[in-house]
Amino acid sequence: MSESRIRERSEVPLAERWNLASLFPSEAEWEAAFASYAKLRGGAAAHRSAMLGAGTGAGAGAGTGSGADTGAGGGAGTGRGAGTDGGAEAFLAALADYGVQGLLGERLGVYASLRQAEDEGDTASRGRFARFVSAATELEGAWSWFVPAIHGLDPSLVEGWLADPRFAEYRVFVRKILRFKPHVLGEAEERLLALQSEANQTAGEAFSVLTDVDLDFGAVETPEGPRPLTQSTFASLLRHTDRGVRQRAYEAFYKGFDAHRNTLATLYAGSVKLDVYRAKVRNFPSSRGAALFPDAVEESVYDNLVATVGANLDALHNYYEIRKRALGLAELRHWDVYVPLARETRGERSYEAAVDLVCAALAPLGAAYVDTIRAGFLGDWVDRYENRGKRSGAFSSGSFSAEPFILMNYKSDVLHDVFTLAHEGGHSMHSRYSARSNPFLSYDYTIFEAEVASTFNEELLFRHLYEGAPDEATRLSLMSNRVDSVVATLFRQTMFAEFEHRAHLMQEGGEALTVDSLRGAYRSLLEKYFGPSLVFEGVSDLEGLRIPHFYRAYYVYKYATGISASMALARRVMGGGETERADYFAFLKSGGSRYPIEALRVAGVDMASPKPIEAACAQFRADLAELERLLGAASAT
Repeated sequence: MSESRIRERSEVPLAERWNLASLFPSEAEWEAAFASYAKLRGGAAAHRSAMLGAGTGAGAGAGTGSGADTGAGGGAGTGRGAGTDGGAEAFLAALADYGVQGLLGERLGVYASLRQAEDEGDTASRGRFARFVSAATELEGAWSWFVPAIHGLDPSLVEGWLADPRFAEYRVFVRKILRFKPHVLGEAEERLLALQSEANQTAGEAFSVLTDVDLDFGAVETPEGPRPLTQSTFASLLRHTDRGVRQRAYEAFYKGFDAHRNTLATLYAGSVKLDVYRAKVRNFPSSRGAALFPDAVEESVYDNLVATVGANLDALHNYYEIRKRALGLAELRHWDVYVPLARETRGERSYEAAVDLVCAALAPLGAAYVDTIRAGFLGDWVDRYENRGKRSGAFSSGSFSAEPFILMNYKSDVLHDVFTLAHEGGHSMHSRYSARSNPFLSYDYTIFEAEVASTFNEELLFRHLYEGAPDEATRLSLMSNRVDSVVATLFRQTMFAEFEHRAHLMQEGGEALTVDSLRGAYRSLLEKYFGPSLVFEGVSDLEGLRIPHFYRAYYVYKYATGISASMALARRVMGGGETERADYFAFLKSGGSRYPIEALRVAGVDMASPKPIEAACAQFRADLAELERLLGAASAT
């Protein structure tokens, strides 16, 4: 496809788009399902009455619920005295319908969000998603009594019910809910919080619309002609070998963000304030504690990451010094840190060629894995190329009842995009294995685990390419890309993690989150991580206000832990046999049946220990030494 103009969505051939028919064959069928979904609120009320009648503790009073009385006054009763058969039947029926509405809601939501991602400026798609969010919020409010009701049950009674084979598909779900008991409020409060869900998305939605749709960065002159500057093309332009192109792209891009710096700071501050508010309301000690609690991840895991990476920043500083020398620069500027240090093996890799390459690399995982992912890549899973208004970057969206879908903005001249395809394919296969190995209410794995499956695939792709490299020049290109990838995923994401934790601590400590305080905090981290080799611009610290992941608090650290785990697992699988591969597939199939630290132990790595992070940093040092050797050999010739 030509890069001289960004295509409209209507110009993209069907063969290059994802096919969402496994979710809904048409918009009309989505609308019909949505109409039925919006009517499910009455069912929630009926189940509440049934559970009350059976004395299962779904009441709203302060009483103990002895006998048939559920204490229907103002808090959750214990429901100890009612007949257990009636209580079990009522609870089982409520769980079943809760799963049914959740499954339908997932299908509706995934379809609507994917259609919006195709073109963020399409008002019909935005309206569809907004209608879904509104209906989902209403339904969540209608079911807001359910979790407090479960917490009001007699634990011994619940365990007795869960032993019944009819409850088998709900055991993990119920036990995870019970773990949240200290942080769940009464029915009325939970309903109020549920009804806030739609409004709580405003900051992230506004950020997305501003940066992906409203901001117009213009075009950048290149030796190949003018190129549109967008969120997606910015990364490609910063990899351009012409330093003038990189500088012009950087300055034009950040000029757009600088013009909206106060708006961006206000949006992010609002998101942080909401995180802090929700943590306080739910009786968590901090916003970080609240964010890590669902995954049963101790805060020490986060601290281990920041401390271990921080102890290895001398290696990162050395990398930037090597980069400065390799590029022959008197000053290394912020627009110089992404251009490849070696000529990339190009040859205009078509999308189909990238698929072949990724599938060959994944061969150690077996024919079934490879055949499935190939069919998905070449079939209905992937929306391949950029179009106007399309969400920038890449993602995988999995669901229980449909195939996974992948958004790409693939560019044939960027090797990184081949790795991105492998990465998102890892997510998609993880989703597929999880959905086929667990019941709906406990199939979904955590983001902590997700970044393992994705970066594991990238690790196999690198090994395949490096071992098959025909010459030293190709190895140099690959090792340069490898080191840059580890810098981006291990070191850069840890810097991001340190920044967002610092921002939340500022808010929790009563310090105002202003454009100046946020930029100051981010600049200090730029200087810490990049070291003395880099000369920053006045606008460089605006980078901290343009990262979309910050609107999902305490998310980015999982990239760094994920790559550390995946490097360890790749060594284990590639150096082992059928047992090690089976352990890895057991991890992929775990879904939500285990907490992430436990699931990764099944695979063979302990992320509660700093050892995987230390091993990843040691591997980076070894790779950096190899890169320096290859650069020296190249300059000698």
